[in-house]
Amino acid sequence: MKRSLSLVLLLFAATFGCDSSNETSAPTDVNRATATVDPDSPIAVTTTVGMVADLVRSVGGDRVNVTQICGSGVDPHLYKATRDDVATMMRADVIFYSGLMLEGKMTDTLVKMARNKPVVAVTEAIDPAALLEPDDFAGHYDPHVWMDVSAWSKCATVIADELAAIDPPSASAYQERAAALQEQLAELHAYGKRVIATIPKDRRILVTSHDAFNYFGRAYDLEVIGVQGISTESEAGLQQINELVDLLVDKKVKSVFVESSVPRKSIDSLVEGAHSRGHDVRVGDKELFSDAMGASGTYEGTYIGMLDHNMTAVARGLGGEAPEKGFQGKLSP
Repeated sequence: MKRSLSLVLLLFAATFGCDSSNETSAPTDVNRATATVDPDSPIAVTTTVGMVADLVRSVGGDRVNVTQICGSGVDPHLYKATRDDVATMMRADVIFYSGLMLEGKMTDTLVKMARNKPVVAVTEAIDPAALLEPDDFAGHYDPHVWMDVSAWSKCATVIADELAAIDPPSASAYQERAAALQEQLAELHAYGKRVIATIPKDRRILVTSHDAFNYFGRAYDLEVIGVQGISTESEAGLQQINELVDLLVDKKVKSVFVESSVPRKSIDSLVEGAHSRGHDVRVGDKELFSDAMGASGTYEGTYIGMLDHNMTAVARGLGGEAPEKGFQGKLSP
């Protein structure tokens, strides 16, 4: 048995989805199915989002065969498991998901799968004190933890421990790979702090399509404003758009950013509104990755590449300094 905060939250998500309904019940211990695997065959792993899949591949190495459900550009807030997805989960030895109700529409499926196999929220090792609970999302934690590399790094430990539990002969290898990954993530985190710090203080305002960047702002010292709420199900009202246009004009914000997995309509409304008041705002040269990574097979299609892209694009877009090709010199032109 393991303590799993997010599986308890999933039971509430089955009723409330990604809405901002109040959730006050305390988490409790949950029975979770265990598994053993053939040491001569790769472990069949199913994951929900790319950020989780990439960690599993890094920690599991050649001992895992990972199938990812939500691909590039797919919004996990709104995604519902298909019949093929259910079949893939049924064939898996273990399922890893992000948790904190990110995958709200897949709630029922994940809960049912947990009766017969390990279904693990990688965010369960993160101290609740380190999680954000925005005012307009009372009772729920903000699920976009991967935007703070130092916090997301802890998820590698959860993955290593779970793989070790079902595949004891490879336990030391999982732990070693997790430790090596965490060292690399610490370097990426330091890079983010360094390049964002080059943005003039009065220009450290990040305006994006929805509130996926709160952890990013806290970790790298930016004021973050999302046009939509935490979930992409919410719509930005006319009053909110007007208030944000006021902010852009008053603070002379020069750049706003669209996200790869969220329609850009609301951002275009901000640009048009500011222009009508004589203030030119441009859309950042590169889309930011929020709820999904870049295309499979690209550097941006890895977790490190995704955050490297965001850190570099934000720093350069808001007037700071960062190498054009990023942290590892691998960013796409």
